[in-house]
Amino acid sequence: MTVLYENRRAGAYIVSEAAGATGGMRSREAGVLASGSGKLVDGTILGQISVAAVPVAAAKGGNTGNATISAVAPGPGAKVGVYSVEFAAATKFDVVDPEGFKIKSGSTGAAYADDLGFTITVGATPMVAGDGFNITVSAGTKKFKPYDPAAVDGSQKARAVLFGNVDATAADKNIVVSMRDTEINGAEITWPVGISAPNKATAIADLTARSIIVR
Repeated sequence: MTVLYENRRAGAYIVSEAAGATGGMRSREAGVLASGSGKLVDGTILGQISVAAVPVAAAKGGNTGNATISAVAPGPGAKVGVYSVEFAAATKFDVVDPEGFKIKSGSTGAAYADDLGFTITVGATPMVAGDGFNITVSAGTKKFKPYDPAAVDGSQKARAVLFGNVDATAADKNIVVSMRDTEINGAEITWPVGISAPNKATAIADLTARSIIVR
């Protein structure tokens, strides 16, 4: 006798969701799953690429010193916009985020790590107070990819749940996701292999903030 196996039904993770005023599904949204995401099953927790992979740094006009900046990369808390690196002395600087808040200060010759990562190396002419760099973080593609707590492109935050199975191994794929106002069955969702309990708790909190409730 031939044994048949039934694949997971699309939306099997859904306990309840909100309908729109005209009968449409207000909870669901169309999106794009990024190429390289692999074969994903219904109920996979997804993140979203919210920031570009490589921020752009440039010396401020009128600098006295000629220090250089390298190894610029987004950190887990990177925000879209322009960060200002402002020197207070020859080897000391402050960093101001795009919303005008001063974050962690740093020193030349040492790797800086906060919203951004970078290293500033002194040049032949010392920097002076008022010198600095601007670092621009651009918006990401907004494509979805599997939730990854170790990522820094935005996908370290749980944003949605995949509706249906899809293979995005070699190409972007159009998908439907549960994006808001949804109760989901915790036994029917798929997490990254080996996810830690604290990371899972953080992801569930991220989903709850979007009114996606894990039951």
